[in-house]
Amino acid sequence: MTNVTSATIPLKFRGAKLRRRPGRRIFAVVNAIVLTLFALACVLPFVNVLASSFATPGEIATTPFILFPKTFTLDAYAYIFSTPTIFRAMGVSLFVTAAGTFISLVLTAFMAYALSKKHLKGRRVINFLVVFTMLFSGGMIPTFMVVNALGLIDSLWSLILPVAINAFNFVIMRSFFQGIPESLEEAARIDGCSEIGVFLRIVLPLSLASIATIGLFYAVFYWNTYQHAILYINDSTKWPIQVLLRQIVIVASGMNADETAVDVVPPAQSVKMAVIFVATLPMLIVYPFIQRFFVKGALIGSVKG
Repeated sequence: MTNVTSATIPLKFRGAKLRRRPGRRIFAVVNAIVLTLFALACVLPFVNVLASSFATPGEIATTPFILFPKTFTLDAYAYIFSTPTIFRAMGVSLFVTAAGTFISLVLTAFMAYALSKKHLKGRRVINFLVVFTMLFSGGMIPTFMVVNALGLIDSLWSLILPVAINAFNFVIMRSFFQGIPESLEEAARIDGCSEIGVFLRIVLPLSLASIATIGLFYAVFYWNTYQHAILYINDSTKWPIQVLLRQIVIVASGMNADETAVDVVPPAQSVKMAVIFVATLPMLIVYPFIQRFFVKGALIGSVKG
């Protein structure tokens, strides 16, 4: 092979990577400006909610958009944490999120691994039926009738079992499993591993990025459970945090609502903002720990298969 040194490279090509054409510079500047504006559009509303939760009711009434409160107060947080309603709703959401994410990951992983094998008979039909649900579903009323027939009304399992497997997440995980070399699995079988042993000892350790990504999708979905809780949960003591937040917003807006169900008096605007921040905080805490898996897992699962 011919060694390429700086002496063999023509002068007009030296340092080409260090020099940018005017068009590239303009694109970089415009790209930075657009991304900065987009980031501000995403962050500023959240900053406004956080700042408003620490502001006084008078400042909120006179200032349409707050980025930093003039008078810092913790009255809103002292109020919402003085009642057990918030803690009860947070506990319900934590249980639904933890149990639902675990069950969904287990079911999705087993199903995706089985249907990623080409030798499985009937896999095309089953894959088609799963993907078909991404476009068409039974609808709200038939689903409610099924949940009611199973005796899940007013049960927290009604928020988990009917949506245990998401078709989109299944497709991503199946595509990831299809990208794992079959030679690794064959080597494990030769060493005496059973099919479940291959899955647990070989496939899962190689799929941590995909599993973390799908786990985040499921966790956010269960934490934000709202519509199913409205339909299936009549007992206010079993409401998740999102339904309680809805009730507080309705009461704070002056609309008719069952105030005794939320066990609080009509809150001020700052209390409403504080509840929104408290409901969002757990996902903000979890995301940084799995952020490094997020992009990798989503891309690998989406470009293969």
